[in-house]
Amino acid sequence: MGPSESCVGTGFAMLRASPIFALRRFNRSEMGRGHPCNTYMKSKSFLELADVKAIAAAAEACAAKNQWAVAIAVVDDGGHLLWLQRLDGAAPIAAQIAIAKATTAALGRRASAEYEQMINGGRNAFLSAPGLVGMLEGGVPILHDGQCLGAVGVSGVKAPEDAQVASVGVAAAVQPEA
Repeated sequence: MGPSESCVGTGFAMLRASPIFALRRFNRSEMGRGHPCNTYMKSKSFLELADVKAIAAAAEACAAKNQWAVAIAVVDDGGHLLWLQRLDGAAPIAAQIAIAKATTAALGRRASAEYEQMINGGRNAFLSAPGLVGMLEGGVPILHDGQCLGAVGVSGVKAPEDAQVASVGVAAAVQPEA
């Protein structure tokens, strides 16, 4: 790429003829086949509100069927909270723990239980991993086509039961299309 070219997705190139920069509009046809801007970005799946509602409804139904008072958190692939609900009778702290478990699963792209197992196996260094604060069983990533779309975190009952509720929510998200 020469000094007067730039990869700007809007179709502009910066001209560096002087200390003051100017913009020039260009067409993709002006770029050669090997030009770095002549490639297309990859597409990425993401959770929509309808997906999040389906995940939460499935997880809530599982918890209600078993009479478990839990908090359910759904986060996106960056660990940002999309949904939180604390069922009747769940302890207030369960909401914070559910968010932490979901965030850990999303950022790590693996079940939060795996971190708990590593730590219990003696790898205490994971306790200082940045951003991973919910290293307890109950956070399950939502994986689709090799990508992590987010995660579900559940807290309020025994750890395997939290994971069971989260897994039911994840299963609702990754249903094969009819």
